[in-house]
Amino acid sequence: MSYPASVAKLTSPIKELVQSVTESNPSLFGETDNDKKEVEGWIEKVGEVARPDKHKDLESTLTPRTYIATNYFTAADVALYGALHPIISKLEPAQYYSHPSITRYFDHIQSRPSIRKSADALSSYPIVTFDFENAPKLERAADPPKKKEKAPKAAAPETTNVPVASETPKEEEKLQKDKKKKEKAVAQSQEPGKNVDKKASAGGKTKAPAPDDGEPVPSMIDLRVGHIIDVKKHPDADGLYIEQIDLGEETGPRTVVSGLVNYIPIEQMQDKWLIAVCNLKPASMRGVKSFAMVLCATSKDGKEGGIELIQPPSNSLQPGERVYFEGEDYENAQPLAQLNPKKKIFETIQPGFITLDTREAAWINPATKSVHRIRTKDGVCVAPTLVGGSLS
Repeated sequence: MSYPASVAKLTSPIKELVQSVTESNPSLFGETDNDKKEVEGWIEKVGEVARPDKHKDLESTLTPRTYIATNYFTAADVALYGALHPIISKLEPAQYYSHPSITRYFDHIQSRPSIRKSADALSSYPIVTFDFENAPKLERAADPPKKKEKAPKAAAPETTNVPVASETPKEEEKLQKDKKKKEKAVAQSQEPGKNVDKKASAGGKTKAPAPDDGEPVPSMIDLRVGHIIDVKKHPDADGLYIEQIDLGEETGPRTVVSGLVNYIPIEQMQDKWLIAVCNLKPASMRGVKSFAMVLCATSKDGKEGGIELIQPPSNSLQPGERVYFEGEDYENAQPLAQLNPKKKIFETIQPGFITLDTREAAWINPATKSVHRIRTKDGVCVAPTLVGGSLS
């Protein structure tokens, strides 16, 4: 096959690696005209962006991405991997810990079957092992509290012999009422959709309810588009997979444990896009802590009838893409930071999850029987084949 001019400019052995991986797959140079331009542009500059003094910029670029040029694996990823290898392979743990997105990206690319096959044949790119077990935990910093702007102090009146008038009793009473109204409005704005406790505390302030007070609603659940970048069987449990799922977070992929070994072959889990439940309380499963749950459809005939991963729309393949429930009560609501296990919120909502006759994932309100499809801004999430399946 003929290669783009950018490939001819690559140095050895990067050029040979790109040619080997793409030899039987020209689509790796881009599936659309725009993608082809992006891929060629990145190939032309991989030598520059892979330099150690450019790693800070590359780290920022890769933080929200799984692949460098498009939302799927391309020749640009092959070239960047080849350019990074001699640098990354010499780093000590403290050095690659400081660039978690680059490390996550590099490890994902080097593990792809097509890369390993060509790299092993060329004997130029041995596998690089990383000590993820002892990596320091990266915690997302909370947004600093907003400071209330102080009103400018009124200028002191010029000293005269004229006395300054104070408010009349009626004016004073009006000011106090306005102040209480403002305090109540602020409390209500902090908890949208919730009834503020009308009983004032001793200090005169209203007490806002907890975010998860009241009836559980589906919008409390944090659903996002995720991408499996690595999957293996749990070493101590025959029925469990351990997945690394990219959710577009600065801290890198989340470790997720799923009981799908007996229902979905590992080849069908690799590189898979899915919907993840992201605000369950982390739980240990046979010694491995799981930080999310993959959303699956189970056949109406039970597990023996099949289990399938719920799929995001093909035009929403962006890690971390928001997934929500249709309906004015839910579309713009913010999910809880973490579901309280004691309040059984997910367990209360889950019986209403179903796949419709169209295979679309939805929640049916048990009280009103209204249907609320599960979607991204670009389309509705679906099960590959199951109709009438339950979701969990």
